[in-house]
Amino acid sequence: MAILPLLLCLLPLAPASSPPQPATASPCPRRCRCQTQSLPLSVLCPGAGLLFVPPSLDRRAAELRLADNFIAAVRRRDLANMTGLLHLSLSRNTIRHVAAGAFADLRALRALHLDGNRLTSLGEGQLRGLVNLRHLILSNNQLAALAAGALDDCAETLEDLDLSYNNLEQLPWEALGRLGNVNTLGLDHNLLASVPAGAFSRLHKLARLDMTSNRLTTIPPDPLFSRLPLLARPRGSPASALVLAFGGNPLHCNCELVWLRRLAREDDLEACASPPALGGRYFWAVGEEEFVCEPPVVTHRSPPLAVPAGRPAALRCRAVGDPEPRVRWVSPQGRLLGNSSRARAFPNGTLELLVTEPGDGGIFTCIAANAAGEATAAVELTVGPPPPPQLANSTSCDPPRDGDPDTLTPPSAAAASASASAKAADTGPPTDRGVQVTEHGATAALVQWPDQRPIPGIRMYQIQYNSSADDILVYRMIPADSSSFLLTDLASGRTYDLCVLAVYEDSATGLTATRPVGCNHFSTEPALRPCGAPHAPFLGGTMIIALGGVIVASVLVFIFVLLMRYKVHGGQPPGKAKASAPVSSVCSQTNGALGTVPAPPAPEPAAPRAHTVVQLDCEPWGPSHEPTGP
Repeated sequence: MAILPLLLCLLPLAPASSPPQPATASPCPRRCRCQTQSLPLSVLCPGAGLLFVPPSLDRRAAELRLADNFIAAVRRRDLANMTGLLHLSLSRNTIRHVAAGAFADLRALRALHLDGNRLTSLGEGQLRGLVNLRHLILSNNQLAALAAGALDDCAETLEDLDLSYNNLEQLPWEALGRLGNVNTLGLDHNLLASVPAGAFSRLHKLARLDMTSNRLTTIPPDPLFSRLPLLARPRGSPASALVLAFGGNPLHCNCELVWLRRLAREDDLEACASPPALGGRYFWAVGEEEFVCEPPVVTHRSPPLAVPAGRPAALRCRAVGDPEPRVRWVSPQGRLLGNSSRARAFPNGTLELLVTEPGDGGIFTCIAANAAGEATAAVELTVGPPPPPQLANSTSCDPPRDGDPDTLTPPSAAAASASASAKAADTGPPTDRGVQVTEHGATAALVQWPDQRPIPGIRMYQIQYNSSADDILVYRMIPADSSSFLLTDLASGRTYDLCVLAVYEDSATGLTATRPVGCNHFSTEPALRPCGAPHAPFLGGTMIIALGGVIVASVLVFIFVLLMRYKVHGGQPPGKAKASAPVSSVCSQTNGALGTVPAPPAPEPAAPRAHTVVQLDCEPWGPSHEPTGP
């Protein structure tokens, strides 16, 4: 019982009750500071190490600062129902994604700071609902694309737009032109290479335009620039002056920048990057008379082309000038040509007709224009009837005929009659009487054309041709005193379209021009493969097989001879006796008489005597040869 008072003494005192919180108040997020005692309510969480937007935010807050954290995404529910929020700072986080409609409830928001994040694009729905936004800071991101409708909801209220330090190569200039209340526009430190003319003409309240450190080679004149005085720095400038900054760009100082050179400017750091004569010079130190342009000059154009209907045709035109001229094409009917379902115009001056029609023929005009003037050139296109269908070459062996298929021989009367019948049934284009292919074989053809010496200043002839298997034109340059040429690089069994052009010097312009002499449509003969004559690979194989057969036969005969000798000697190698019946050799000495002499007893040693020529007959000695008597 004595322990009970001690336990009662150790019990902690009950804590004093805290005043009740309003039912609508939310607890302040951990590591954040909240100002809820007076209006406007603020939630301050800078540098709190947050990985996401705290879910326990007071939805009545008017200011929310979440800068210098590690937030990677803004979700749709993160800022829901915060209708009274006026200032939102998400600067210097790691935001890569903003959900569509994430700011839809922030209809009262005035300032949004998203600078210092990792955004790569901004779509049309990500800023939806910001109908009262005035300050939008998107600098120091990785933006490479800005949707045309991204700023639609805030276009009438936006006053400050900062897109600096991004990777923008293009901008929705039409959308930017609708920002009628914008005062400051920051486009510096991007990858912009050009600005369209009149892009800022409707920005009547624009006070500062920063295009520093881009890739601009020229700045087109704009009605806004010509109407307001421009000063490099805002210090000392009137309230209505426009501050334009464009240093750090590779400016091409030609006549296109004379308008900018004539404006009154304070000292700044702009410099010329080109042309070479002005490269590196201080922009404002270059005299106006040095900002010059060169009119365009057409340096190359396609010669007259002749193509069958249904085939593509490429017309080329090259021009030089300062600035680089823009090339356009005008059809024979006087229409300006561009990209369509049947034609494509390339920036390098090439016009490609994807499918030609008989009505496309005529004179096409190439127009090269720049700020200093324009130049024109004509290109003639002839569109003939479509070529006849090509039959597949037969794979059967052709019957042998006299003559080499590559030899140029005039056609015989029968062949001429058959050729005339074939031409009567042929649906191909009629050949030009001016150019004749009189003789042709499988890989060669003789081309003849009439003399063109009446053309003054003729320099040479040009033969151009291509086969039915490809569209690559082959050119041959022929001296002016020639009227025929032998083509020896043709393929057998193919149809060719060939044209001859006369190259001459135009006395009116002093330039080299071409005039078509005529065209022709012909086919080469298929290559002959006689059945009777063996091919070289076949002969070589036969010789190898025959030689091998002789060698094998010789080896077999040699083995047969060895086997016969082995059999004759009783299965033992020659020179060895049988083990079952030993045989002794007995030699008889004769003096010319024939006969067999019994073997005498072993002779005694005799004294040496003179050499005498004798004949020794050696026979095997066995049981059948024993002596019969003394």
